[in-house]
Amino acid sequence: MNQLTVLNNLTSPALVAAAGDRAAYRFLEFFTAQLRNSNTRRAYAKAVCDFCAWLERHSLPSITAVSSIHIAAYVEELGRSHSAPTVKQRLAAIQYNHLHDGERREEGRRC
Repeated sequence: MNQLTVLNNLTSPALVAAAGDRAAYRFLEFFTAQLRNSNTRRAYAKAVCDFCAWLERHSLPSITAVSSIHIAAYVEELGRSHSAPTVKQRLAAIQYNHLHDGERREEGRRC
């Protein structure tokens, strides 16, 4: 799986890697196979990686520990330092990734 940790200049954040090889693969798969537009891919990847960095600063051990409360706190904090369109774009990236993740969890797979 190590050969897949860097693909298309994208690296799985440490929180994603902490969830295991399947999570790292799915993270990279989402950004390479689900998002066709390179500008959207780049913006969403930055948004999700920034969110993961925020989670790390708040001592979450893995992406599997994220709840809607964490997302709400992140959005609240972003709103104090970023414009409304920026907050909406970053939230869209997190929600889009999370929704795909939820669909797969229902199929019995973990992020």
